[in-house]
Amino acid sequence: MAKQTPMMKQYLSIKEAYKDAFLFFRLGDFYELFFDDAVQAARELEITLTKRDSGSPNPIPMCGVPYHSAENYIKTLIEKGYKVAICEQVEDPKTAKGVVKREVIQLITPGTVMEKTMLNEKENNYIASLSHFDTSYVLVYSDLSTGENQLVVIEDGWDGVIHELYNQPIKEIVVSSQLPEDLQKQLKSRLHVTLSYQDEVTFNAEYRNLCENLHDEKLLTAFSRLLNYIQHTQKRSLGHMQQAKVIALQHHLSLDMYSKRNLELTETLIKKEKYGSLLWVLDKTVTAMGSRMLKKWLERPLLNAREIEKRLNIVEGFYSQFMERDELRETLKSVYDLERLAGRIAFGNVNARDLQQLKSSLQKIPALKQLLLQFSQPEMRQLAKQIYIDPKIVDILQTSIVEDPPISIKEGGIIKDGYNEQLDTYRDASRNGKQWIAELEQKEKQATNIKSLKIGYNRVFGYYIEVTKANLHLLPEGRYERKQTLTNAERYITPELKEKEQLILEAEEKSVELEYQLFIEIREQMKTYIPELQRLAEVVSYVDVLQGFATVSESNNYVRPTFDRKKLRIKQSRHPVIEQVMDDGTFVPNDIALDEHSHILLITGPNMSGKSTYMRQLALTVIMGQIGCFVPCESAQLLIFDQIFTRIGAADDLVAGQSTFMVEMLEANHAIANATEQSLILFDEIGRGTSTYDGMALAQAIIEYIHNHIQAKTLFSTHYHELTDLANTLPNLKNIHVRAEEHEGNVVFLHQIKDGPADQSYGIHVAKLANLPSSLITRASKILMELEGTSQSEAETKAEQAASTEQTGQLSFFTEEKQQHQPVSKSNNHDDKVIQELKDLDLFTLTPLDAMNVLYQLQKKARK
Repeated sequence: MAKQTPMMKQYLSIKEAYKDAFLFFRLGDFYELFFDDAVQAARELEITLTKRDSGSPNPIPMCGVPYHSAENYIKTLIEKGYKVAICEQVEDPKTAKGVVKREVIQLITPGTVMEKTMLNEKENNYIASLSHFDTSYVLVYSDLSTGENQLVVIEDGWDGVIHELYNQPIKEIVVSSQLPEDLQKQLKSRLHVTLSYQDEVTFNAEYRNLCENLHDEKLLTAFSRLLNYIQHTQKRSLGHMQQAKVIALQHHLSLDMYSKRNLELTETLIKKEKYGSLLWVLDKTVTAMGSRMLKKWLERPLLNAREIEKRLNIVEGFYSQFMERDELRETLKSVYDLERLAGRIAFGNVNARDLQQLKSSLQKIPALKQLLLQFSQPEMRQLAKQIYIDPKIVDILQTSIVEDPPISIKEGGIIKDGYNEQLDTYRDASRNGKQWIAELEQKEKQATNIKSLKIGYNRVFGYYIEVTKANLHLLPEGRYERKQTLTNAERYITPELKEKEQLILEAEEKSVELEYQLFIEIREQMKTYIPELQRLAEVVSYVDVLQGFATVSESNNYVRPTFDRKKLRIKQSRHPVIEQVMDDGTFVPNDIALDEHSHILLITGPNMSGKSTYMRQLALTVIMGQIGCFVPCESAQLLIFDQIFTRIGAADDLVAGQSTFMVEMLEANHAIANATEQSLILFDEIGRGTSTYDGMALAQAIIEYIHNHIQAKTLFSTHYHELTDLANTLPNLKNIHVRAEEHEGNVVFLHQIKDGPADQSYGIHVAKLANLPSSLITRASKILMELEGTSQSEAETKAEQAASTEQTGQLSFFTEEKQQHQPVSKSNNHDDKVIQELKDLDLFTLTPLDAMNVLYQLQKKARK
């Protein structure tokens, strides 16, 4: 490598400390990138890659982005999961000796962005930390844009960590460098997050107020890891950070990663978008902070019946008083994002327009309070009492910031006249000086009789008098002093003009500097009110979510649910999402009933008939009820469930190297291992990914295990019609089916749930609906008839054998294969061996799955 310049030495020295980030190195009006950073950034940002010292044997790859438009380029890199270190000049180039001193002033990472253009206003932007202790893991979540901090203790191992992290909008995870490599790979591959490292977990006393409620040493250690990382990367005030809240998972309905994905709570399974999710239906909030709170509620429904009823009471109050609710919605529309405004104030990147938004929002708060007092529900009056803001905040902003301020805070035009006496003096001098210049121009035109004479200004020469060359003969000799010659004009100055110029420019420069200082002082004053603003934001968000529940409940004809300890009864239940995307009135509602005498519903019926929809709508109704929303049905008596487990749909996990069937088994196992009597289990078509016998055996064994050992409320759909016989042996299992009828060779799906098992699957009819070739459908129908004929023949043979063995008391489980010209009753040594193996079996020591496998092997031997 060629000899390095002092500037490149400085670059390499700084880059050494930020190896995992793009270093945006400030040079004049550009951020420059060098070496591998330049090569990769040019590719990711689609900008030109150039070379520094191109004439040398080893030129340095280089690219750059303009300083004033860097935010968009940084946003692109952050969205792709990269980090960006911002390196600025930290001394005045005019006074610097040698290379201007530069330092990284901020490390922007996916989990620490604060710029509005990089944030989704309706979603939290969490950075998380993971700390491992002897028997548990501690997760810490922080949203730097709002200041909220949460801690969660995971006691059920690594799987519990993955399920918990998957359910939160995590962009970045901070871990110890000692975390095992295989676990680090899982975090990256399964959660698609940026991984960062922080080994310093020493408590920083500066943040003592954030940790006052953390009495467990491991919680304090885990929280310190994340705080130290944020402080190291942001290098500025974190005064808006809120006291840490410990989230007790046992106080919330638990939804594992499979259930959240399968139920499409916040995004759809295939397109990963909000449209088509439960969140899309329920989000009738009018503020960004209300929308974020709703999403958090969906991810953590309540178990506390009292808190659920409190929310429902408020929703009912909003529901019953439409006019007041509509007026309240209009008022909320004028309230900006108080949470993130408070964060920007503390962070130091708030501008005058942000403060103007804060002022206009706070001016609506008294009206909001008065509106809440008009509702009859006592809970709403209690909410009104929690709404308060110190009027001094509005007074400060009202008297200081102009109504339509510019975006920049360093170019003036922010502060109102009359706010600061010195600023008014500067402005008066500037304005009067400009008025003097305008008057001078008129006076000189009259004195010289040159109508085109003008007085102008530029940054190089200052103020000047310009006379076109055609009028130079009209100028009296020695009236002006020549300053600049142009092609078609001459520019002049006078001592008096130069004196006024100095006064005007000094006044303007000092005015801008003073405005900036005054703005900083106002911002510092606002910092003292941040806790008050955050408390107000929480109450306003709470009101917004619940009025949204009332709005959607009225629009979609939802009803208030009640809660019971033993019975679940839903009359005319509907799927909240599907009914919104279907034509009006085409969705077929159904009743759902579960209790201690029938806690397993075994659902049969053809594909496309609505079995999965029926299962999902129960889970979504439960979740809606437990977040405090009305539900889609005619009436609902719900249970409060502690967990919901789902195994719905076919999906593989290629990243984890798992087939569709393996994913199915893992999801089933997770449910069986963690469900309780208070849980809800939804299993759709368990056992499809393997042979018929294996699948049926597993399905039956799972049903029996849930029935005998867990006793959780369960909906189990299946195409194995043989399983419907379980109703004869399992007293708490009930058969139901989805009605379908055959008409003129076509199947008609009625989507109605009825008692009892289905009579057939209609699989070929569904294939016909999918427009498979007619010859293929005809062939499939013929094969089906042959198979059904074989099955009927075998059944008749078994019946004959059963009748013939009644007298001997010996029951054969298998049909002896008929040989041509040989009577069925004739036996041989091979058959005797099979029968002997059957006699030797100890049936009472076999599990259902073992019994099915043994039965299958014996049948194979018998057919040889």
